[in-house]
Amino acid sequence: MRLNQLLQKDYTTSSLYYQIKLPLDLEILIPADDPVRLLSAFVEGMELRELYKTYGKVKKNQASPKQLFKIIIYASMNRIYSSRDIETACRRDVNFMYLLEGKPAPDHATIARFISLHLSQCSKETMAEVTGILYELGEISGKSIFIDGTKIESVANKYTFVWKKAVTKSMAKLFDKISELVSECETLYGLKIVYRNEISLHTLKRMRKQLYKIKNEEQIAFVHGIGKRKTPLQKSIETLETYIEKLKEYTKKIHVCGERNSYSKTDPDATFMRMKEDAMMNGQLKPAYNLQHGVDSAYITWLAISERPTDTRTLIPFLKEMEEYLAFKYKEIVADAGYESEENYLFIEENEQLAFIKPQNYEISKTRKYRQDISRMENMDYNADNDTYCCRNGQILTARYEKKEKTASGYKRTVTVYQCNHCKDCPFKTECIRGNNCKTPMEERQKVLYVSKVMKQKRLETLERITSDYGTQLRMNRSIQAEGSFAVIKEDMDFRRYLYRGKENVTAQSIILAIGYNINKLHHKIQSERTGQHLFSLKKTA
Repeated sequence: MRLNQLLQKDYTTSSLYYQIKLPLDLEILIPADDPVRLLSAFVEGMELRELYKTYGKVKKNQASPKQLFKIIIYASMNRIYSSRDIETACRRDVNFMYLLEGKPAPDHATIARFISLHLSQCSKETMAEVTGILYELGEISGKSIFIDGTKIESVANKYTFVWKKAVTKSMAKLFDKISELVSECETLYGLKIVYRNEISLHTLKRMRKQLYKIKNEEQIAFVHGIGKRKTPLQKSIETLETYIEKLKEYTKKIHVCGERNSYSKTDPDATFMRMKEDAMMNGQLKPAYNLQHGVDSAYITWLAISERPTDTRTLIPFLKEMEEYLAFKYKEIVADAGYESEENYLFIEENEQLAFIKPQNYEISKTRKYRQDISRMENMDYNADNDTYCCRNGQILTARYEKKEKTASGYKRTVTVYQCNHCKDCPFKTECIRGNNCKTPMEERQKVLYVSKVMKQKRLETLERITSDYGTQLRMNRSIQAEGSFAVIKEDMDFRRYLYRGKENVTAQSIILAIGYNINKLHHKIQSERTGQHLFSLKKTA
């Protein structure tokens, strides 16, 4: 061998007796029980019609959309998320070559475009098709769904925040400056611009037009640079232009925020949320998404991405979307205390479903301190016939009036206000009446209860359900299955941060993870002969 042969691009020229040592049939190298075979067979059973609709033309000499779909799912099953790492695996890993079926390895740009331009358009239809196959196989029950949420960090930088409250304050200060400028211009140039004391962006544009009209009529030349004196008209117009641009900027930021309190400049769909960094709950605000999982029989059957930091208002959109895409309807909704609200209870009931939602006071109600707190409505005697409460001192709290309240979601509820008029010399007054934010002295204050009768009734009904043997089994399965799915994705699959921007792309990447999780779960159930099992049984105590 000549030394200069080492510098050739084709490294096979450096070997005099180069030959192919691997068998030509790659399938021989793959064990019969390898999950890559299960993945290939599972995807072959899918139609993927919506995915193929996103393509104008499929080239024959390249990997097909179905093969690309197999590759990204198998990559997520093996904790490979970077498009460049997937490209490398396609060139080196036998299992990826097996999925390509002899086609050339796609480059990283093709893989990234497949996710962001094609799969993102039909990710929910694809997820519904996977769930439908599992339902036909009998692997999911289609009866009970366990719902939970977690926060996953966005790809956006954590210092790109925009706070709605700060923008609103800045806009108020800007309007004060604008008012001064408008008053000054009306005095200097004899204009009448403001009507009914209302100033808007349209008002400023009309004012700018009139100022430029004065400039053209008087033929005033604008000057720029050091040593040149600007006319009052030029200063007014330049200041006005600055204010208009700032007002546009603030208006756009508030519009992007919508109902949220913040967003990221580099990923406007992401909201700043409090992240749990360690076991000591030391965290910080980072741009993130609230990922909602619906789990049935240990499989993720549906998911949704929300910009809301809390779970309460995510339940109804989740259930509506799931019912729209899935071919069957769940009858039992099992969720944690974070999803409890009167609006959620009524929606589930009107949708002909049963709620197994843990009340927010369920755990704390077991403590001695809670049971001995005489200020709480739950620890007072209630007379249903007279609709009255009786306190520790034997005084009666009667219903005085009802008031209407509107929640942040627009839901209207009725709250009954109960009040006692005999609290003046009560020996338990300081224990019964809490709170120091009232200007009225303690001696003059009376005990008041604010009770939503609907919420009270629904909470009692769900409490009876979740404390039954079946309800206890469902709550145990929720903690194992729903929370377990997040544990697997974050720890076993080592996924803690999205790689794509925008809600659609984030949803597509979440669905890729979920399908990979489901295939791995199906593989383990098949190999351990546990297929067809839906619920974990309660441990029997001696």
